[in-house]
Amino acid sequence: MRGRWPAGQRGVGRSASVGVLLALLVLLLPLTAFAADLIALTGRVVDNAGIIDAATKAALTQKLADFEQKGSDQIVVATIPSLDGEEIEPYANRLFRFWKLGQAKENNGVLLLVAKNDRKMRIEVGYGLEGTLTDLHTKLIIENDMVPAFRAGDFSGGISKAVDDMIMVLEGNPEELEARGKRNPANDSPVDPILMLFIILWATIFLGGLAMAFLPPIFGTQLSPGVYRWLGMTFRYGHGARTSSRGWTTGSGSGWSTGSSDSGWSSGSSGGNWSSGSSGGFSGGGGSSGGGGSSGSW
Repeated sequence: MRGRWPAGQRGVGRSASVGVLLALLVLLLPLTAFAADLIALTGRVVDNAGIIDAATKAALTQKLADFEQKGSDQIVVATIPSLDGEEIEPYANRLFRFWKLGQAKENNGVLLLVAKNDRKMRIEVGYGLEGTLTDLHTKLIIENDMVPAFRAGDFSGGISKAVDDMIMVLEGNPEELEARGKRNPANDSPVDPILMLFIILWATIFLGGLAMAFLPPIFGTQLSPGVYRWLGMTFRYGHGARTSSRGWTTGSGSGWSTGSSDSGWSSGSSGGNWSSGSSGGFSGGGGSSGGGGSSGSW
């Protein structure tokens, strides 16, 4: 005969279960509260932020269509107004998977994403192209093509140049991009002077402390057991010192101690032929991405 829980214990069990569920909801809230909405796939160039002029958009669309016809690799350009608090890396990966860019068996899609208000961009590369369009290549494209143009307000020019360089690399000609990167290394972000001052101060205290802990017994004059004179100061070690066994005190009594990341097509179809549905939307069971690529900001 199975035992029954007393009424009091049943109440405690229910309360504990409710508490666990509430805790799980609290933990999951940050994962959903800042997840930006995924935009619809409406063409090879999806300019929801309105930063690409009409002529450039038409030229890019045709260029990307021609590139797909030569092989099966697929590049899509997308711009959005805002990430709504989400980081660009997870958003780009979610959008890539949602759109299923590239062919299912090849995973040969590329997504160029720009978030205007966040001033961020990312090139997300499908599994199958990570060995060709490497993280180094995408970093060079972002830092040498997109960032300077975007800072000058030329979004159309920066995106067009980035697309040209991606196509060049995917067609097997990465040497020019790599050589250009060596000739014109991207400007690194300036070092924060406050951070540099903190590092210098920390190094001075830490290294100076180590010096005071070890140098007096080596170079100083021993006055008595555990007491040394060096550089005009008296250092006491061991139990006689006011600080720890690795501490020291000056003659004045002060002390120190040491502590012990727009055309009809749908993604994912084979043979490079893309087709749209009757409703004008795009669908397909295409490729995926594991997070390869690079991000940047301007």
